[in-house]
Amino acid sequence: MKILITYASAGAGHQKAAEALLQGIQKVAGHQAVLADSLDYTSPFYKNLYRKTYTILISKIPWAWGIFFQLADVPFLIPLVRYVRRTQNALNAKPLQEFLKKEKFDYILSTHFFPTEVVAHLKRTGVIHARLMTVVTDFDVHSIWLADGVDRYAVASDWTRKKMEFLKVVPEKITVTGIPTDEKFSWRRDKGEMRRKLGLQENIFTVLVATGSFGIGPIEKIIAAIHNIQVIVVCGHNKNLFARLSRAKKDLVKVFGLVNNMDELMAASDVMVTKPGGLSICEALASHLPMIFFNAIPGQETGNIRVLKAHGVGISDCTIEQIAQKLQEFNSSKEQYAAAVEQTKALARPNAVHDIIKLIKF
Repeated sequence: MKILITYASAGAGHQKAAEALLQGIQKVAGHQAVLADSLDYTSPFYKNLYRKTYTILISKIPWAWGIFFQLADVPFLIPLVRYVRRTQNALNAKPLQEFLKKEKFDYILSTHFFPTEVVAHLKRTGVIHARLMTVVTDFDVHSIWLADGVDRYAVASDWTRKKMEFLKVVPEKITVTGIPTDEKFSWRRDKGEMRRKLGLQENIFTVLVATGSFGIGPIEKIIAAIHNIQVIVVCGHNKNLFARLSRAKKDLVKVFGLVNNMDELMAASDVMVTKPGGLSICEALASHLPMIFFNAIPGQETGNIRVLKAHGVGISDCTIEQIAQKLQEFNSSKEQYAAAVEQTKALARPNAVHDIIKLIKF
């Protein structure tokens, strides 16, 4: 079977989910899989605009993104939003449409709503006949993910499934699989060994502070508030933050830029302080790593927190001082820490890739 796995490179999570699916499908005999960034099949101007607009909104004026996100989910505005999206796609996604018509894929997996809408339109108009599965990469789900022509939705949790049913998606089209992550995150590894490999002290409580791919948040203030705890900091694309923290050379603080071994950093850590992106959450869940959240982006990330709260997972709405205090509590109370670890195990779905692949049928 000829399979396309497609995403849009606006935020790292959609791509990481697609790559995890590719890795899994390549192990299955009889499938030929192709990975494609849907924005590569638009004009360079549109690709740059799409990425930069999103980055500026979430980093500089997140409240504006939050307002747009909520308005686009208001029931009586959804038809207007869909009309605007389809018009925009007609103008900017012609190369993507030509690619899909030429390649004649049997099955298409989409981890972003942009290619989902383009593929669904071609299916509705009879131009292509591929089966289409949308893999929703957040725990909450926005109506922008929904499109007539999708054959199946793979979603993160029962909460997500119920929300989609509320949005009038046929229940038979929804399967709870979890969000796909690299299988490395579910490998159980010796914490001391991982710390030695990373040049960390072995026998000290360790927190991983992850900024997300854009390196957003009051990271330096969080680090300054933490005492007598080892800190791993991942700065993502924020080179200025990486340079400042590297120059500071603070005791018990290990600084990284953009990494490709997050699974090892998680395996070496006891707790993660992070932004609540869907993929980051699932990677931490697979690693059985309790989470404390900061600077949630209004919209999808506040939605993720809402779902996790319903499952008793993660700590949010904390000041910087409260984050530091909670870390000290985890460090001093084995019972409290063990309970937090068990909560992550209950929500983790480390076999998401395998469960999604099992759904691929023409």
